[in-house]
Amino acid sequence: MTRPLYSLLFHLCLPLIALRLLWRAWRAPAYRQRLGERLALGLPPLAPGGIWVHAVSVGESIAAAPMIRALQARYPQLPITVTCMTPTGSERIRALFGDSVQHCYLPYDLPWAAARFLERVRPQLAIIMETELWPNHIHQCARRGIPVVLANARLSARSARGYGRFARLTAPMLAQLSWIAVQSEAEAERFRALGARPGCVEVTGSIKFDLPIDPQLPLRAAALRADWQATARPLWIAASTHAGEDEVVLDAHRRLRHVQPEALLILVPRHPERFAGVFELCCQSGFATARRSLGEPVGASTGVVLGDTMGELLFLYALADIALVGGSLVPSGGHNLLEPAALGKPVLSGPQLFNFLEIAALLRAAGALQEVTDAASLSLALQQAWTDPAATHARAQAGLAVVRANQGALNRLLDGLGRLLPV
Repeated sequence: MTRPLYSLLFHLCLPLIALRLLWRAWRAPAYRQRLGERLALGLPPLAPGGIWVHAVSVGESIAAAPMIRALQARYPQLPITVTCMTPTGSERIRALFGDSVQHCYLPYDLPWAAARFLERVRPQLAIIMETELWPNHIHQCARRGIPVVLANARLSARSARGYGRFARLTAPMLAQLSWIAVQSEAEAERFRALGARPGCVEVTGSIKFDLPIDPQLPLRAAALRADWQATARPLWIAASTHAGEDEVVLDAHRRLRHVQPEALLILVPRHPERFAGVFELCCQSGFATARRSLGEPVGASTGVVLGDTMGELLFLYALADIALVGGSLVPSGGHNLLEPAALGKPVLSGPQLFNFLEIAALLRAAGALQEVTDAASLSLALQQAWTDPAATHARAQAGLAVVRANQGALNRLLDGLGRLLPV
């Protein structure tokens, strides 16, 4: 498939895209808002001539935050425009940066929409987080001489095979990238094999290791846990769960409470549109459930706290003794294992970690990651964690050591970006 054919098919699929957007708007009303931005219509006022950063959704926005703050400090004269594709990503960007950055949705990858967007923003540098590759946006940047960087890039073997099926589209697109800052050598080889210019691919590591932790965070968490009268209660978190995982988590919690009757679970669904459904599931499962968003009191009879808020995940991790990172008990590829590790929490996950293979391998090799497969193995792992505190502490310290040993990617990335900025 060539880029003109891709563009034609994209145009032909617009009715289906509109229907999908309506369906998502029915489930999550925020999708009804700012529809024009998705076609580069009705864009907010945007000062031109700065840096454009694209972070598709929540995870990428959080990962990009230290980089964006460092760019603001290094280049205070340049406006920074941050785009995303989802309402939750938009909420996160606004919460992280307020009015210090310009923000809108990234228009669909149609040639005329991409051109209209770039005419408004006219960036000196475009930075795409991880692997959000859009042929027309990249081509329109190349036409205007705008360097494009793929930052903190990752490419699983499965994704590489998918891109490889469309080599006539993928290879020219990758060849137009000015720099690909990848997380590992294995991923660098995949990009080169797909058509990226070898000299433009560099292993810088994952900036997710450079996660800043507010020193006040553990203190605030300890204070809230004391307010809950849960300082001595076994408390664990299942974070970023997907459909199909909540049932497993609640089953494991029920088994755990047969042994540890005071055990308390913080359950944090990945997507806000699932908050209400997961609350009903918790209640149907027989657990007295407090919703974090409503500030409902947590008492001795509370079995589950539903983390139905945005932007609090690190704080909720800090509250817990042990962390299960979701998206890994179902084939979603997992989520960021480093957040609980950086807080000194022992980390559990399921086996589906294809989006974080290198990070999982590092943690596994250090003895910092314990994998479970179902409710029975999850419950057993939790029981063992509290009955053998010395081994649990050792695992937590091993995870923290892995995080600290791999920091520095952010500075390497910033140095590379500085070489591409004409200012």
